[in-house]
Amino acid sequence: MDEISRYVVGLDIGTGNVRAVVASVANGGALNVVGYAEAPNAGMRRGVVANLSGPAQAIDRMLGEVERMSGYEVNSAAISINGAQIVSTRTEGMIAVGAMEHEINANDISRVEDVALQGRIPANQEILEVVPLRFILDGQSEIKDPLGMTGSRLEMQANVVSTLAPSYENLRKVAEEARLTPEQIVPSVVAAGRAVLSERQKENGVAVVDIGASTTGVAIFEENDLQYVGVVPVGSNNITNDLAVMLAIDTEVAEEIKRRFATGSFGSVDNAVVIRWRGKELRFERSQIDEVVQARLEEILGLVRKELRRAHYEQRLPEGIVLTGGGAKMRDIDKFVRETLGMSVKIGKPAGLTGVADAIQKPEYAAAVGLMLLSVDGGRQKAVGKVGKKPKKDKKPGLLKKLFSKF
Repeated sequence: MDEISRYVVGLDIGTGNVRAVVASVANGGALNVVGYAEAPNAGMRRGVVANLSGPAQAIDRMLGEVERMSGYEVNSAAISINGAQIVSTRTEGMIAVGAMEHEINANDISRVEDVALQGRIPANQEILEVVPLRFILDGQSEIKDPLGMTGSRLEMQANVVSTLAPSYENLRKVAEEARLTPEQIVPSVVAAGRAVLSERQKENGVAVVDIGASTTGVAIFEENDLQYVGVVPVGSNNITNDLAVMLAIDTEVAEEIKRRFATGSFGSVDNAVVIRWRGKELRFERSQIDEVVQARLEEILGLVRKELRRAHYEQRLPEGIVLTGGGAKMRDIDKFVRETLGMSVKIGKPAGLTGVADAIQKPEYAAAVGLMLLSVDGGRQKAVGKVGKKPKKDKKPGLLKKLFSKF
């Protein structure tokens, strides 16, 4: 490999774990995964930073492993943001652009976007993304890109994804503590969609349901656009905690039971569950485990249904649901989700990657891989040398005002 190469990094900062994926970028744009790692996280509550040092230390440990594996020093990455504070807001705006023969330019599009945002997003919200859904030019609707067209009145309808400003700023501070520059900050479920969805799915209509440790994200795509994002504050850790309480066991034992024995096919097996833990044999009735897991899954899916209903997409998605996140590893969970929500369901795994990619073709790595791909989409690859050869920092401010330089 060349001494100087381009690389992209996706960093998923989850409540339970942090994960990173690093890939080199060839001149033709081909990606080759050269490193990945994960580490337990602490200091997050339901996707939101509770203290700065815990996540920063977890990121630092994990990146050290990534750097040893890939041979590159990580200075920047596309990172994820989570939490129930993430919301979607529909907006619209209209401007007069001139005479009938006026040709729409980039300044016109920027102006109509400003009008659409004016007074629509609360001052305590930080905008993560503005997704233009359609433009209307002199009454002609369903325009995806009006650039270069002629007209006198331009309207825009958009989906604005935002989060509470303190959550956003605290996540930036975590990255700063870990000496990392965020290139983009993207909702985890949106990043997961980038890794597991096809163009056909996004065009026809599909929802990504990202089941994390403490949150479950919902992202809806239709007509190749992000139509809605929502996050509910319940995840797979709630199943672990329920098992620990109901079975009167440590959470470590409960996590092991969930990982090995929890299934979405309730009642299909009735033999007792036996587990050896620290020299002792523990025995539990399968019916007890099924009852706990089913009750919590029904709650999670009930909240997912509410998000679909709020977005007006319940029973309106031809491509159904794609499950990602660590919670999607549960055996037969796709069957239970299909029966509960009445929609087709698939397990989403990143695919089409080369290099050391076999280990990350799992639903829990979808967000990290998607962030890496979004970094490529944004053209924000960085030229770096081997570990120990730090690039000189660019003293000029970046194009995005929210970017910051590492220490």
